[in-house]
Amino acid sequence: MNPPLVVLPPHSPEAISSFLAPDAVHDLRGRVIDELQYPPMAALVVAGIPGAGKSTVLRRFFGATTEAEDPSGGPEGSLVLDSLQARNRLRHRLGWLPYSLWRPVVHVVHFAGIRRALRDTEGPVVIHDCATTGWARWIIALWAAGYGRELHVILLDVPAAVARAGQQSRGRRSNRMTFVLHCFRWRRLMQRLRAGGGLRPAPESLVIVDRSNINQMNRVTFAA
Repeated sequence: MNPPLVVLPPHSPEAISSFLAPDAVHDLRGRVIDELQYPPMAALVVAGIPGAGKSTVLRRFFGATTEAEDPSGGPEGSLVLDSLQARNRLRHRLGWLPYSLWRPVVHVVHFAGIRRALRDTEGPVVIHDCATTGWARWIIALWAAGYGRELHVILLDVPAAVARAGQQSRGRRSNRMTFVLHCFRWRRLMQRLRAGGGLRPAPESLVIVDRSNINQMNRVTFAA
């Protein structure tokens, strides 16, 4: 079982110096990596089931905060889009309703922001997504290609029990059936990758990580 996702200092001495510019499928689970480096105009999707630690990764490497209501600026001109930003923004008007009733609005607003960012941002765009929904993967890939960006994906592979505990520790809980469906799709995705299949549509690179090597990673950068 993966250990808890911790937030280490940006240049922790615990990490062994190593560098990777992803250009294919890279399974880093169980390895120690110091830095991942992507192209300066990349569209980088950070993916995992609810509770896997996507928002924590965005906070640690890109400075995103859970309280933000708008896309946040990160290192090297990056723009970070977390669906939580749309939820925070809409809460002022819709928070009196059960979240299940306005969750679809959050998704629409989040994806509208993704398209706008891919079109208008002068630097890399970092995107929070579960990657378990085929239409979402396709639309992000189509937009990225349409705006001349390479699509790169980081899959944060975390057991369902750990992800559920992560949700509860932050006071968040997704609908049980929704969570189960995400977990089912995630297992099917990982099984396909283990069998030698690829992510569809295929990104420029796909990096699979667990909490252990994320905990020891120092940085994610963008450079020519």
